[in-house]
Amino acid sequence: MRIRKVRIRYLLSICLLLISTPSIVSAQQRGKLNRAETREAERRLSDMGYWTGAVDGLFDPATRSALIAFQKWEGRPVTGQLTLDELDAIRTSSSPKAREPGYAHVEVDLDRQVLLLVNDEGGVRVVPVSTGNGDPFIDEGQTSIAYTPRGRFMVYKKEVGWQSGPLGSTYYANFISGGVAIHGSRSVPFQPASHGCIRVPIFAAREMSKLLALGTIVLVYDHISFVSAKSWAENPGLKQAALLNSASTDYVDDIDATKTRPRSVVNKKARSKIIRAGFRFNNPGDSSRRKISNA
Repeated sequence: MRIRKVRIRYLLSICLLLISTPSIVSAQQRGKLNRAETREAERRLSDMGYWTGAVDGLFDPATRSALIAFQKWEGRPVTGQLTLDELDAIRTSSSPKAREPGYAHVEVDLDRQVLLLVNDEGGVRVVPVSTGNGDPFIDEGQTSIAYTPRGRFMVYKKEVGWQSGPLGSTYYANFISGGVAIHGSRSVPFQPASHGCIRVPIFAAREMSKLLALGTIVLVYDHISFVSAKSWAENPGLKQAALLNSASTDYVDDIDATKTRPRSVVNKKARSKIIRAGFRFNNPGDSSRRKISNA
């Protein structure tokens, strides 16, 4: 009787294994894409506006970057892994939309952690970014805040290639406010991690810099702050005045192009200030600037 019970248990174990094996294999297969499926994902992502690089069926850093941007925009778990489940989601999704279409500009969505290059027709090219994490840090004995300012800005200064400083390195930096720049970085985490700059994937940084001509409008916003720049787009005089102001002072114009006010310092403490990822301004009227690259 005992031997019979052992045999029955053994047979039951075999049956359960046979039943579960197909589901295990199916789950494993769901995580693997062949080259044709990878190319399909790349093509679809590219058609929607995500910056994929070459559509060649190879899951390279550019493809992974496009997938991450897609996952961020759609509110999906950000894994950077291209599975059949992700392919299914890509097949049924639509293109990202600019917050303010109608003119060429750049948008940085701080909540989603993505950057959109927007053309005159509202078409977009989207890359993932990493911005200021809001944490305090010590620089040369003083407390600073890793903060990316919100508002409307313009590219007023550009750099070529790599530039290094105490806080890190920048690649093809495009300055938009004080020392805050859109620049390439070897490290673009899924979450905010910079000292204030807007990091973009290094593979796209050089070409993006070519697209960000001096005077390019840049809107930086989150779910509670958005400032329109339509008046700049519609009135070249206002835009030119704002550009000259950006290049000569440490002011942010975020309500009225005819009125400027000093930048507010978030979480300001005694003797603390915000490091603006490229230059430190001791006061708005101080023309002496010391380079401190901030990745």
